[in-house]
Amino acid sequence: MDSQAMAGDSRNSMNQDMEIGTTPRDPRKIPKQARDYVPITTDRTRLLTETKKPRQRYMEKSGKCNVHHGNVQETYRYLSDLFTTLVDLKWRFNLLVFTMVYTITWLFFGFIWWLIAYIRGDLDHVGDKNWVPCVENLSGFVSAFLFSIETETTIGYGFRVITEKCPEGIILLLVQAILGSIVNAFMVGCMFVKISQPKKRAETLMFSNNAVISMRDDKLCLMFRVGDLRNSHIVEASIRAKLIKSRQTKEGEFIPLNQTDINVGFDTGDDRLFLVSPLIISHEINEKSPFWEMSRAQLNQEEFEVVVILEGMVEATGMTCQARSSYMDTEVLWGHRFTPVLTLEKGFYEVDYNTFHDTYETNTPTCCAKELAEAQREGRLLQYLSSPTLLGGLGQKAEEGEEEAEGGRARETSSSV
Repeated sequence: MDSQAMAGDSRNSMNQDMEIGTTPRDPRKIPKQARDYVPITTDRTRLLTETKKPRQRYMEKSGKCNVHHGNVQETYRYLSDLFTTLVDLKWRFNLLVFTMVYTITWLFFGFIWWLIAYIRGDLDHVGDKNWVPCVENLSGFVSAFLFSIETETTIGYGFRVITEKCPEGIILLLVQAILGSIVNAFMVGCMFVKISQPKKRAETLMFSNNAVISMRDDKLCLMFRVGDLRNSHIVEASIRAKLIKSRQTKEGEFIPLNQTDINVGFDTGDDRLFLVSPLIISHEINEKSPFWEMSRAQLNQEEFEVVVILEGMVEATGMTCQARSSYMDTEVLWGHRFTPVLTLEKGFYEVDYNTFHDTYETNTPTCCAKELAEAQREGRLLQYLSSPTLLGGLGQKAEEGEEEAEGGRARETSSSV
C-alpha cells in the first residue's frame, strides 16, 4: 500500500509539472491533433516574464555578424591577399576599382607613347610624308591615349599603327600587351568570382522567426524550422548550431561571448538534411546539452543567443553556400510547437509558407530537463515496485526461502540426534 501511494504521489507531481496555462488561439491555426486534445485544467498561474532591457545581437536575422575589427595595425595583410580583398569589397567600390585600374593603365601607357613621339620629334613632323614616325597618325596626347586603348584592348582600327623604325615602340608594345593581359585576367577574374558568389542563394533559405522548447518522445527538445523556397535543391546540406553566452570559469576568468556546440544530430546523422520540404531541427536536451539545468523560470532570466548555420552546395554551380540566423533568449518560446505546413493534395505535397513561422502552445513541463529525467526515473521505479505481479512473485519466493530454511534446520536436528 505504501509503494502504491508513493507511485500515485509521483504521478501526481509529474502531472502537475506538465500543467501550464494557455491562452485562447484561433482554432483554425491549430492542427487537428492539438484541437482534439483536451488540456489539463489547473489553478497554477503562469510565471510572469520579466521585461528585459534590449541588448546587442551577436548575429542579425539576416546572417550578418555584428562584429567590427578595430585598431588593426598590420593592414599590409589585406594587400598580401589582394584578390580576396577586392572580392570582399562592396559593389560600388569594386566597380570603382575596376574602372580606375583600366583608366590609369590606359593613361599611363598613353603618356609613354606621347613621350616617345615627343622625344623623337614626331609631333613636329605631323603631315610630313617623308618622315617615318614611331606611330603613324599620332598627333598629340589624345591620339596617343586612343592608341593605348586600341593596343591594350586589341581593337585594331587600323588608322594608328606602329612602324618598324621604332625599336623603343616595339619594346613598349610588348610590355603593354603582357601587362594588359595580366590586368584583364586579374580584374575579369575578380568580377566573375564576385558575380558568381552564392550569397544570394542564401536569400531563399528560410529560418523560423522563433525557436521553441517542448516535449518530443518524452524528452525536452529545443527546435527550430528551416526551409528552401527554390525547386533546385541544396546538395549535401548540413546544419549546426552554437550557443553564444558569456561565462566565468572556476578560476575566475571571464569569457565574453563564449561559443558552445549544440548537438543537432551530429552523432546520429540527423544534421545531414534532405531539404526538399521545411524541416524541424531538434536538439535533445540531455546531460551534454548546455540547457540541461535550465527551467522555464531560468530561461526568462538568462541572456544568450543561439546561432544556427546551414551549409550546402548550390546544385546549379556546385559552389558552397552558407545561410545563418540566430535566436535571442527572448525568441525562444517555452511550451510551443510549430504548426504543420505540409499537406497532401491530389498527386503532390503542398507546402504552405504562410504558416511557416506559426507556433501553438502545448503542455510542457516547466522544470528543467535534469529534474524531469529524475522524476521520470523515480516514477518508473515506483511503478515497478508497486506491480502486483512482482509483489506476488516476491512473496512466493520469500515463502519458498522460509520452507527451505525450516527443512535445513530439521535435517540438522535429526543428524544431531
